[in-house]
Amino acid sequence: MKTPVSARRTAPGSGREARRRGAARSGFAARLLRRPTAAVSAGYLLLVVLVTVFAGPLAPYDPDAQDLTHALQGPGGAHWLGTGELGRDVLSRLMHGGQVTLLGVVITLAVYLTLGVPAGMVAGYRGGLFDRFVLKTADLISAVPVIIVLLVVLSVFTNDESAAMAANGLLGAPLLARVVRSATLGVKEELYVRAAVANGIGDLVVIRRHVLPRVTGAVLVQASVFGAYAVLLETGLGFLGLGTTDASWGSMVAEASKNIGTDPWLLIPSGFMIVSFVVALGLLSDGLRDTFAERSAPPADKPPSRRTGRPRGASLEPVRATATDASRVTDAPRVTEPPDTDALLSVRGLTVSLRVEGVPTEVVRDVSFDLRAGEVLGIVGETGCGKTVTATSLLGMLPAGGAITSGTILFEGTDLAQADAASLRKVRGRRIGWISQDPVSSLDPSFTAGAQVAEAVRLHTGCSRKRARERALELFAQVRLPDPARVAGSYPHQLSGGMAQRVGIAAALAGDPVLVIADEPTTALDVTVQAEILDLLRELQVSGTSVVLITHDWGVLADLCDRAVVMYAGEVVEEAEVTALVTTPTHPYTAGLLGSDPHHARPGQPLPAVEGAVPSPTQWPVGCHFQNRCPRVTDACKEKPVVISHPAEPERSTRCILPLEPTGGGTHD
Repeated sequence: MKTPVSARRTAPGSGREARRRGAARSGFAARLLRRPTAAVSAGYLLLVVLVTVFAGPLAPYDPDAQDLTHALQGPGGAHWLGTGELGRDVLSRLMHGGQVTLLGVVITLAVYLTLGVPAGMVAGYRGGLFDRFVLKTADLISAVPVIIVLLVVLSVFTNDESAAMAANGLLGAPLLARVVRSATLGVKEELYVRAAVANGIGDLVVIRRHVLPRVTGAVLVQASVFGAYAVLLETGLGFLGLGTTDASWGSMVAEASKNIGTDPWLLIPSGFMIVSFVVALGLLSDGLRDTFAERSAPPADKPPSRRTGRPRGASLEPVRATATDASRVTDAPRVTEPPDTDALLSVRGLTVSLRVEGVPTEVVRDVSFDLRAGEVLGIVGETGCGKTVTATSLLGMLPAGGAITSGTILFEGTDLAQADAASLRKVRGRRIGWISQDPVSSLDPSFTAGAQVAEAVRLHTGCSRKRARERALELFAQVRLPDPARVAGSYPHQLSGGMAQRVGIAAALAGDPVLVIADEPTTALDVTVQAEILDLLRELQVSGTSVVLITHDWGVLADLCDRAVVMYAGEVVEEAEVTALVTTPTHPYTAGLLGSDPHHARPGQPLPAVEGAVPSPTQWPVGCHFQNRCPRVTDACKEKPVVISHPAEPERSTRCILPLEPTGGGTHD
């Protein structure tokens, strides 16, 4: 494993790679200051703030000191920016006036961000009643004339500009919440958020550590726009004489407007300060947004990771549908066999519905299987058969709108199908680990690999940060990552697919689970890396950890699994010990899949394949779901749903009226 890494480091162009890696690891401030526009804007704003804060000792005159003999004079040696109509020094008033204006902006933004950001993230992440409340409030605020509300506030709190600016932030917060909600909806669909939930990370931690960094760019843009609006609002209040009686940029504009005919220069200092401050604020926010995005952006020479076709929008709480909810839920016979209390995991009659075209529709029906301690169970079938939905239902992580309509998921004596969110969080990561099929996307691009695994370790063990980092390095060594310290300090886009998958396995093992669900863990990896990942899963089995493996690969299934479940169109069509299943399948679909192995192809003849495609849940036929592709179909197969049975051996089952004989014609090499 170390040879290709060394080769990569000495390859041509490695200097550029090292510089790029160093740039990615450099501090946030350093990356921001490398952007000239942002650096200049930040420097200018900092200068304005410092001069304003220290206006007392820096200003040459008292802002209210009058000298009527020098009224409305232009710039000169005594007064660098001239004087106003009462002979007051413009520079001194500009410096002191910034305290009033900037204090109003700070008050506005504090209320705006404190209320709007948390409300938007919670609404977008959790949905439900609070989400509807935020949206309705934003709609209502949009219809309210802000200036009327501020005039009412100022009539109650006379000359109290702070109250008016706080009210302005309060009125703007619901609108910010709506923007943040929209950004959160996109972030929560990311695979790394689902992986964090599967690892048992609580909602508040996920929102704070994984959602907030990704919506910060949108927040900064909105804050800069609203901050600029706050400057203009304070200026407007001062111009109208409705705010404070102290010197401010707004009152200086009002004074200049009255004397625009006799002294046009008077408008230039205050006008320049207002315009330049607003422009610098906008340019800095753009730089901040780009700098935040820089950490999560993949390098230019590396394509983005493959996105899966899984349903989007993880629901973080288990949902059970009622009979009145599902207009596409059928009355097919359900399994009545009780769960096996001796099994680590016993699933009986699991039926799941998702919203398809807005209608609750069964996508998994009557799924049953058992998993013993230390056993590896494979779930195999074509894309769209319901494998991943079945696996995600075990952890209560169905897509938005998903519901378990019937069945039980008995795990260590607890029915996970009936468990609430708190109970599921105790299981996720601690007792059941999750390995994603898309390793890079399952890692948060905003954090290093070591930080993400250490986060899971701290959650499950309650240890110190130092011990969590040490344990993360131990896990990286356990999953055979070369140079664990370097990997721990790397961001996801700096890792290869195989390395990222090992990091995902390390995160899944952070809580020492007794069961690991591996969702196609070798997809899109080369054969050498696939073999190494399978070796890691095999080591888990040897150590006593049970594994549920979702796969399309019969070779992986035969190499790793003890038992296998074959799914087709949302149903289990066959279950058996792997050797028996591969050598003597009893269901025509299983036989068809095995017969489609390219190794069975003969020169000059088409590749063997199962004709047709898996029907969508809205097009499931009455009776056997495989009837339209089955070479043995009869009229009886079309009359009513087929119940799974044990026609040959007690330890294997099949959902077929005319099963293949377990000896003879179904045999495959």
